[in-house]
Amino acid sequence: MNLPDYYHSLIDWIGDGTGLPDTILHIHAGMAVLMLARIVTRRSLGTLVPLSVVIAAEAGNEILDRLHFGSWRWDDTLSDIGNTLFWPTVICIGIRLRPMLHRNEQVPVLET
Repeated sequence: MNLPDYYHSLIDWIGDGTGLPDTILHIHAGMAVLMLARIVTRRSLGTLVPLSVVIAAEAGNEILDRLHFGSWRWDDTLSDIGNTLFWPTVICIGIRLRPMLHRNEQVPVLET
């Protein structure tokens, strides 16, 4: 069994075992990869590093799908990309756009 076929059987096993549709699995996978990338790289979710890891993982997933099926299935591919990247992208943009505290400002400390 070659790598694309093995990968696809693993994905089918996960889908069958959880009973979740492919759409939901892509949403969960995107968020799981984002959190793992945040932990491993120790970079903020507001940087492009964790989001780039999600993008790379989804690209790898779609390439393996392409190799397994022998051609691009564009409706499925574009849906998978959108579902995987939507929330990680929203989180990254939201954190990047939030008001930042200036380093010179100090948070008051309550004394007891």
